Amino acid sequence: MSDVLTDAAADAVRAGNAEPGAVLAEMTEYGRDEHFPIVGPDAGRFLRLLARLTGARRVFEFGSGFGYSAAWFADALPADGELVLTDFDETNLEKAREFLERTGDAEKCAFEAGDAFETFDARDGPYDLVFVDCQKTRYADALDRAIPELRDGGLVVADNVLDGPVTPEEMRKAFHGRPPSDAAAGIAEYVENVRSAPFETAIVPLGEGLSVSRYSP
Repeated sequence: MSDVLTDAAADAVRAGNAEPGAVLAEMTEYGRDEHFPIVGPDAGRFLRLLARLTGARRVFEFGSGFGYSAAWFADALPADGELVLTDFDETNLEKAREFLERTGDAEKCAFEAGDAFETFDARDGPYDLVFVDCQKTRYADALDRAIPELRDGGLVVADNVLDGPVTPEEMRKAFHGRPPSDAAAGIAEYVENVRSAPFETAIVPLGEGLSVSRYSP
């Protein structure tokens, strides 16, 4: 997990935020110990706030890993809410289930092993929030899938738009029309597609960079 903020700014953000609960703190340490990419607690807290501010009841994740971002989202959902987790590795989803059972949120969750795009196509919307954290070259495809299944006022949030699997230098090239890596090109295509109507978008420099887009057809 990297952070696009300077060390001083990141320290100030962390000092101003409440500590995560015990299970989320353990998940953060697990991600760091296993070198498993996670959004981190500051971005996670922001994701939870987005879900609460939009009154989200149904959330779909294109890529869930061991359930780190899902744990933040699930905490914001009502008891009858639904969160769909996806991952190619069933072992990751088993770990996610273990953690979410401990937070008391597993009953809100569907754990779907396999291709996230096939899972999305097999389920019915609408969704209040779609989180994109899959292969970077497939971000634009995830957006195309999500649009018909988003409610008016729903959100699409994408991770790693500034750093992480890409570098800030690559993203600078991509945003200015110079040849980047395939991953950076995929993210740049996604960002280009949400820069204008029917979306209103802001890029937030938390974690490795989040693109937050409100859908209004």
